[in-house]
Amino acid sequence: MTYRGKVKNGVVILDDGASLGEGTAVRIEPIDAEPRTTSGGHGALFGAGERAKPTGVSDLARNHDHYLYGHPRVT
Repeated sequence: MTYRGKVKNGVVILDDGASLGEGTAVRIEPIDAEPRTTSGGHGALFGAGERAKPTGVSDLARNHDHYLYGHPRVT
């Protein structure tokens, strides 16, 4: 069953006087919140290039399967 409510002073107050037993495990999911994003609202992957670090491997794009899985290098 799904209950609705609002957070007041850090406590979830359920609508319509609903109550749950003490110790009841619950899952809280904000319904009004905007998705968490980085880089000005473009999404988390949009800013991935800003977090990239130099590896010193000049052929990483061409041979990523070699470095990840041990496949033979592409020449």
